[in-house]
Amino acid sequence: MSVKVTENIIIGIDPGTNLLGYGVLSFKDKQASVLAMGVIDMRKCKDVHEKLGRIYERVKMLIDNFHPNEMAIEAPFFGKNVQSMLKLGRAQGVAIAAAISAGIKVYEYAPRKIKMAITGQGNASKEQVSTMLQRMFNLNGDAMLPYLDATDAMAAAYCHYIEMQKPITRIKSTSNWKEFVAQNTSRIVNPNKK
Repeated sequence: MSVKVTENIIIGIDPGTNLLGYGVLSFKDKQASVLAMGVIDMRKCKDVHEKLGRIYERVKMLIDNFHPNEMAIEAPFFGKNVQSMLKLGRAQGVAIAAAISAGIKVYEYAPRKIKMAITGQGNASKEQVSTMLQRMFNLNGDAMLPYLDATDAMAAAYCHYIEMQKPITRIKSTSNWKEFVAQNTSRIVNPNKK
């Protein structure tokens, strides 16, 4: 009797309106391999709406070419520049819309969580993440792109794979708010306490 080997394909996205990174990883029998990685370069495009349209089209094309089961996307980080946050959020939203239109589940991860999953340090640099992925996938220097957005996207995909391997923690069901608060005191922030 032969055992059926299932393949899980995860597309990772590092959103951006000038450079959007992508990485497509395949997992068979807990063996990971890189199917594709790169960037969608929109620096020459000046119209913001045209950029968003290109993001949608290119992400949809990647989905059509590689047929991923899931998408892992890096969540926008909260910085001081509100305009940058809005632009990043738009790019992320368009990439998510492309996945949803194809019926693909989307999982969002904070940059710190992704870095922690790859390097063991939540404050690792983009260069450290890239170096670690190069070692993990045995990629030579020529295979690495000059843009770290692609390796950030690969890192998001690999982080998602790691998260899916963890056992699910069971949460007791509750019938009202008071029971929920009693069971989750560590998750509740009391605004009255200083």
